[in-house]
Amino acid sequence: MPQFASSWNKVKNYRNIALGLFIFSIGLFKKVVIADTFAVWATQGFDVATALTFFEAWATSLSYTFQLYFDFSGYTDMAIGAALLFNIKLPINFDSPCKATDIQDFWRRWHITLSRFLRDYIYIPLGGNRAGSFRTYTNLMATFILGGLWHGAGWTFVFWGFLHGLALVIHRIWHSLGFRLYAWLAWFITFNFVNISWVFFRAKE
Repeated sequence: MPQFASSWNKVKNYRNIALGLFIFSIGLFKKVVIADTFAVWATQGFDVATALTFFEAWATSLSYTFQLYFDFSGYTDMAIGAALLFNIKLPINFDSPCKATDIQDFWRRWHITLSRFLRDYIYIPLGGNRAGSFRTYTNLMATFILGGLWHGAGWTFVFWGFLHGLALVIHRIWHSLGFRLYAWLAWFITFNFVNISWVFFRAKE
C-alpha cells in the first residue's frame, strides 16, 4: 500500500509500461489460448459425458489441473502486468507449483498470497507449531478446511481442504520419522495427489 503514496509512482515510467504490457500479454495467452483449450476437454468430461473410461477420466482430471493452473496463473500475470502500467508492483503468486516435490513445497509455490494469508491469519493465531505435534496437526487441518470454505460454501470444497490438510499432516509425520523419497518419486506422488484432489474441487456432487 505505501506504493500508492510514493510520488515516484505518479511519474510515467516507460520501462514499467513495456514490462507490464509484456507480462500482461503472457497472462492473456495463458488464459485465452492454453487454459480455455483445456477447459473444453475438462468440461466435456465433468459436465457432458455420462460415463468415462479409465484413460478418459485421467485425461479429464489432467485437463482440469492444467486449465486451473494456466487460468489462474494467467489472470495473476495480467493483474501484475496491469499494475506495472501504474508503477505498482504486486507480489508473485505462482512459482512453478508443478515442480513441487512435496505438499508443503506445493503450497509455497501455488497461490502464494493465499498461503501467506492462511498462515498469518489462521494457522499462527491458532498456535501454529508452538504447542506440540498434536496441536500442530489440528491447526493444519483447521487451517486448510477453512481454506476450502474460502473457495466456496460446499462439501466438495471442504473435502478438498481436508485432503490437503491431511496430506500436510502426513508429510510432517513422514519427515519427523526421518524418511525420504527419491526426488522423481516425490514429485510424481505430489503431482498426482494434487491432480486427484482437484477432482473433488471441480466435481458438482
